[in-house]
Amino acid sequence: MFGGLTGLQNPKGTDWGERMLNTVASQTIRHLFTQSESVEVFVRCYPSSKLLQGSIDSFKMSGRGLVIRRDFAVEEMSFETDAVAIDFSSVLSGKLSLKQPTQAIAQVILSEAGINQAFNAELVKKRLLNLTVPSLTELSGGEPVSFTDVQVQLLPENRLQLLAKADLNNGELVPLSMILTVSIERRRRVSFKDPKIQLDQVPEAQREISQTLSVALVEILDNMVDLDRFDLDGVKMRLNRLETEGQKIIFSGYAEIERIPN
Repeated sequence: MFGGLTGLQNPKGTDWGERMLNTVASQTIRHLFTQSESVEVFVRCYPSSKLLQGSIDSFKMSGRGLVIRRDFAVEEMSFETDAVAIDFSSVLSGKLSLKQPTQAIAQVILSEAGINQAFNAELVKKRLLNLTVPSLTELSGGEPVSFTDVQVQLLPENRLQLLAKADLNNGELVPLSMILTVSIERRRRVSFKDPKIQLDQVPEAQREISQTLSVALVEILDNMVDLDRFDLDGVKMRLNRLETEGQKIIFSGYAEIERIPN
């Protein structure tokens, strides 16, 4: 009966409960993302009779080439739980519902290219363009200031090189260049600290203002990347550590899963 419900055959050694759950969960998880190259779900439930009581031994998801909220590319994401309680009746209707919230070990990998792409997202640009805070307009003669052409290069030891331009809205573009240290604060915020401002490639006449604008941009970035703004529906990420590795940045922590969207 369950094979007919899910359209699955009976591969040798695979339990019907696990096969049905893997199919339903894969279809459900894909809807968390705007796009997905691949999403694989592995549910452990043995013996299958435990499923009738809504008990799962473990749940693991791994995805590649994911896009969150249309603009934020994730190279890889995975999370894994221990025992989980689910509503068995929801599985029969092709959905997956939790009886109670659960936590999962989580890992998220972002690529350098994906990070740079994110600076073109509306959610990010609105925090960098046409800024009218007094500390900036004092430098531009009262005009709004914008930070544009932001480019990031990941470096070893949790550092990154950041290049940008500051548009003072008076015909003057000020180049910015610095090396920053990135870290995790309060398990949900990516912090940008210890800027080493580089002025070698900045025209001498602009060096003082470039220094001031660089400090202002760091402060903006340091208050920008709060994971609560990027939550998946029903899933909150909490991070313990990050590490830069080549052209990738790896976040490790856990996911608080309140519900799985239909």
